Parts: sequence; C-alpha cells; structure tokens
Amino acid sequence: MPLVYACIAPHGGEIIPGLARSNAEDQLFRKTRKGMLEIARELKKMRPDTIVIASPHNLRLYRKIGVVFSENSSGSLKSESRRGLQIHLSAKCDTKLAREIYSRAVDRRLPVVGANYGSFDGPSSDMPMDWGSLVPLWFLLGRHAKFKIIIITPSREIPIEQNYAFGAVISQIANEKSDRRVAFVASADQSHTHIRSGPYGFHVAAKKYDEIVIEALETNRLKTLLRLNPSFIEDAKPDSLWQLAMLAGCLSRTRMRSRLISYDVPTYYGMICADFLPP
Repeated sequence: MPLVYACIAPHGGEIIPGLARSNAEDQLFRKTRKGMLEIARELKKMRPDTIVIASPHNLRLYRKIGVVFSENSSGSLKSESRRGLQIHLSAKCDTKLAREIYSRAVDRRLPVVGANYGSFDGPSSDMPMDWGSLVPLWFLLGRHAKFKIIIITPSREIPIEQNYAFGAVISQIANEKSDRRVAFVASADQSHTHIRSGPYGFHVAAKKYDEIVIEALETNRLKTLLRLNPSFIEDAKPDSLWQLAMLAGCLSRTRMRSRLISYDVPTYYGMICADFLPP
C-alpha cells in the first residue's frame, strides 16, 4: 500500500486547548486549532498503521538525519499559565519499518544515524517526545488510536537535497508495502520574524517566505523550495524548510493532491495546516 496521507502540521503548544498563557492568547490560535482538527479527521479516514513524523526539535545530530529506533516515545507539555495544566502523550514506535528506512537510506549513501534511548528494547526503550512531535501527535493519535509512529529528525547542515532524497526513500518503501498503510507528517512552523517584539525580531523576509511556501503548496510544487537562497532563509528564520524538503521527496514517489486548510500568524511565527490526499 503506498503512502496514504501526508500533511504539514504546526507545533506551537498553544494550539492545544488550555496550554496558552491566557484566554486571550488561546483565542489567537483558534484558526490553527480548527485546522489541526480537520487534519486529524482526514488522517483517521485514511486509517494509517504508521505515522512517520519529521520534527525539527528532537535530536539535533550534526550533519546527520536521525531515525529513532526506540520501542516507545513519551513526553509532557505544561501550560505557562497559573492553571498549570499539563498534558502527557505516549506512543508505540514502528521499529521494524524504522530500521528498513534507515537501511535503505544507508544503501543510498545518505548521512543517516539510528538512535535509541534508555535500553535496547522493552519499556525502558523510550525516546523523550519533543514538542515538535508531541503537539501534532496530540491531535493525530487521539485517545484511542492504534497508530504506531516513527520520529525522523532532519539535518540543516547537509545539502537540502539529501533531506529530499531521504523523503523519497520513505515513500518508496511505503509503496512497496502491502501490509502497512503509512502517513507522513511534516511538523513545521513557518517564519519566526513576523513582529519586532518576537524573540527573533522583525524582517520583511518573513511574509515573503510564508507566501512562497503557500504558493508552492497550492501549486503542488514543494520541490521549488529547495532553490531558496540561504541568506533569505536566515532572515525569515523558519523551522519548516527541512521537513518540507522531506515531504517533497515523499511526494516525488507518490501522486497526491494538495490542500491548504489554514494559514495564520497568531504571534511572531506563521502556522500552516495543509494536507495531501490521493487523487
């Protein structure tokens, strides 16, 4: 069964109800929260067995793409408000498929590392779940879903074409599987320089970068993002490009139609919800 679903999912913790610092801030994220609920509904319709999620906030392996081999992944997020709400999420990992992806990437001479945490196997083989994974998966896994996950970590230090090639490996393996339905999630927030009061300040490149991503999405030509100038990327400060390169690689081996669900800039960074469905 080929890749059955793919999406771009933001990971700002405030989109989870109750994690914003105030009711006013919570309202700012309503549009994106609604978009994530739509993605969750569509994903469940496609009944994947495994969700491969590319997160920019898990292991940061210098000049290496990471594939998590742990049997489990779990983590927590706590609200910064006085309410002190804390959410917890745990998931089983598809170690067999993760090792297949790793082995095929090695065969293609891509710079990839397999990573475990705690113990080799069993309950203590439990990779801490970063917010780039936890926030989208909080919506996508739900309370009763049986999906397994694979956490992938892109690299910003290697040529971006290698992240693209790695995505093509994922899709190729998915296409060869008759017993696994696979979904791919690019966990991605867009430009982080939209306002002067934000932690990265303001730059005019922020609006332009987000517009370019939306155009590439709406025309189903994500591969064009690989040509963006590095200095432009530095000015816009997205944490999406490398996961989107992997997504573009996935789509190079599987024909899908794109759909922009929502775009918003609730604070200093842009948030896109989008998905890709079989034609």
